[in-house]
Amino acid sequence: MSDGAKSSEHRDVLIVGAGISGIDAAWHLQRRCPDKSWLILEARDGIGGTWDLFRYPGVRSDSDMYTLGFPFRPWKGDRSIVDGDAIREYVEETARAFGIDRNIRFRHKVIRAAWSSAEARWTLDIEAEGGEARRFTCAFLFLGSGYYDYAEGYRPTWPGEADYGGRIVHPQHWPEELDYRAKKVVVIGSGATAVTLVPALAEQAAHVTMLQRSPTYIVSRPSRDGLARRLQKRLPAGVAASAIRWKNVLLGIFFFSRARRRPDRVKAAILKLVGDELGPDYDVARHFSPAYNPWDQRLCLVPDGDLFAAIRAGTVSIATDGIERFTATGIRLASGTELEADLVVTATGLNVRLLGGIDLVVDGEPVNVADRLSYKGMMLSGVPNLALAFGYTNASWTLKCDLTSRYVCRLLRHMDLHGYVWCVPRLDDAEVERQPMLDFSSSYVRRAGGSLPSQGPKAPWRVHQNYLKDLAALSLRPVTDGTMKFGRAG
Repeated sequence: MSDGAKSSEHRDVLIVGAGISGIDAAWHLQRRCPDKSWLILEARDGIGGTWDLFRYPGVRSDSDMYTLGFPFRPWKGDRSIVDGDAIREYVEETARAFGIDRNIRFRHKVIRAAWSSAEARWTLDIEAEGGEARRFTCAFLFLGSGYYDYAEGYRPTWPGEADYGGRIVHPQHWPEELDYRAKKVVVIGSGATAVTLVPALAEQAAHVTMLQRSPTYIVSRPSRDGLARRLQKRLPAGVAASAIRWKNVLLGIFFFSRARRRPDRVKAAILKLVGDELGPDYDVARHFSPAYNPWDQRLCLVPDGDLFAAIRAGTVSIATDGIERFTATGIRLASGTELEADLVVTATGLNVRLLGGIDLVVDGEPVNVADRLSYKGMMLSGVPNLALAFGYTNASWTLKCDLTSRYVCRLLRHMDLHGYVWCVPRLDDAEVERQPMLDFSSSYVRRAGGSLPSQGPKAPWRVHQNYLKDLAALSLRPVTDGTMKFGRAG
């Protein structure tokens, strides 16, 4: 493709992805590195990333908007858990408010990115609208494309699907014309997508069954933040926004730390809350008590207990069982029970695809991401002038991505000050112990297998799932830490 490229453009920084990470990076570049030229390359035709892609019923944030929102344009109002349309509009409005939308090239999919040490630059091969081949070059590459495959979600198959007379859909590609009114629906899955979909579908469906192989920890949370409302009324806007954000950050850190230190107590507390919602006769142990500890996988939030309310109303039921096969009219379970279904929704998860599927090359050698270590959770060992936004698994995605953007600007200013043209985190000790980058037992992490970089046992190769530690590492400590190497032209 690169040999047939019809045009070439250069920027100091190229950002891949116009979602939350990309818009955040662009804002920081404008403010902290005003002399740098930059451009966002977006494969899709809209701003919003995840929130532009997902359009299934009920799609919403699974983090509070005060931490998921941009710190430079804080979320207003007391509604902390909002639907996907509101998030997409918020991201779009932010891009317009700061003129970022004028520097986005839509339908520009990055196929390959090749670094040349001799030229100290990246060359990107692009597939533009209509299949046109284009080429861009840059001094620094920022990847804000997330970590999962936008093209396809994870979709297992089961015996007998060809016999089934209804329709099977995956939430990642929800058909706009799909009519589920007065129909019997089975949602396969127990993660964030399933617990979001089920109560939303139940508003119009005849009945919805959430079919899960194993339970997930589910916690009810108010969709409105009363303290946020009071602070916004009594304090200046900037002070209130900072106070609300820090309150949620610290509460999240406290709850995660407590879950890791005292998992039995936290588990008992979560199950008691579920029991209080569903009553003493409901089999909480079977349907809501996972075999793993809290935060070994991500917890699921249900705003205002909407899932529990639908169960109490009788419009939703939960089946915890294996699938034997599909039948002409539904699904036969391993126990022999058959679930009738006019529609089956496979909320079975996502596929991990780091770097947006870009083929990465350094000085002619392909880069296998799984062979690299993650530097401060945002760069790859041995890969120059490249950063990637990778958010938290136990907190809001934006918190880590914003720290990453700030650090990249610090790095660029340091390089300019000293006349450097390249930087690279270099692993001097080849014997460093390698550990999985994500300390999570979730299915999508296990399926990722060898597609993710590793982490080491200590800084700067340790990936902290802790905002306070990352704040110190990325905002307070010097960029010259002995691991980050710098070089001048030639």
